[in-house]
Amino acid sequence: MRPGAAPRPAARSGLLGVLTTATAVLVTGCGSDAPAADPTPTPSATGAEQTPARAQLAGLAAAAQDRHLSAFYTLSAADRADRTVAFTAAPDGSWRVDIPGGALGGTADVSVARTGDGLFQCALPSVTRQIPPTCVRVADPDGQLAAGDDPRVQHPLVSWPRVLTDRRAALSVTAVQPLPGSRGACFAVESTSASLRAPLDVGIYCYAQDGTLTGAKVAFGTLILAGEPVAAPPTVTLPGPVVAGEPLDMASPPPPPTPTVTPSGTPSPTPSA
Repeated sequence: MRPGAAPRPAARSGLLGVLTTATAVLVTGCGSDAPAADPTPTPSATGAEQTPARAQLAGLAAAAQDRHLSAFYTLSAADRADRTVAFTAAPDGSWRVDIPGGALGGTADVSVARTGDGLFQCALPSVTRQIPPTCVRVADPDGQLAAGDDPRVQHPLVSWPRVLTDRRAALSVTAVQPLPGSRGACFAVESTSASLRAPLDVGIYCYAQDGTLTGAKVAFGTLILAGEPVAAPPTVTLPGPVVAGEPLDMASPPPPPTPTVTPSGTPSPTPSA
């Protein structure tokens, strides 16, 4: 082609075809039929749906972790007389929960406590067990009791508030009517994952605006705040000296041997089965 000469019809046709094809590619790439990028997982996709009720409960549970107080709770459970649980959370991070009938199938009083030296389970004297109080160190301060030695009553007060503030936990939260005797806001907490063990007991949790747990209805029973909390001491003290040994088991102790009568008429103990 000479300089300045107009393109021939065939050349113009070829150029138009290239432009048309390129335009079609651009339109196709921007159209609704193009594969969408993988969406960012939402909280509900991970089992942790962020509802207003869950956000409110998370805020109250966060305040609960900053509360320093001494308080009493009434513990009600099926087929058991009501008991009074004592709870202290000190400013230095130590805490202690005294649980009447908390071990040996309800026949022994125990305390669970955490200090800077570790996690302890303590045997307490009671009307039925006239013993001096002693404590056994069971774990480091951030450790846990073994399931067979764990009365669980301390968890709504000291460990499960951390779970309630975890936005990734597979929990569903709904505002509900207050438990009888509680005050503040109450929430029903359910697990949203059938394949995983819930990190806390599902049930109902009630908090005052300052983060005080005023009620909890969970697997082991119902806790209701009894009276007004008071200021906590600077640190908690163990109820007795630390000794070597094993923590008290939660199961009932075996029955004592049944005496039998020998041919001579003298009773002799017979080991139980």
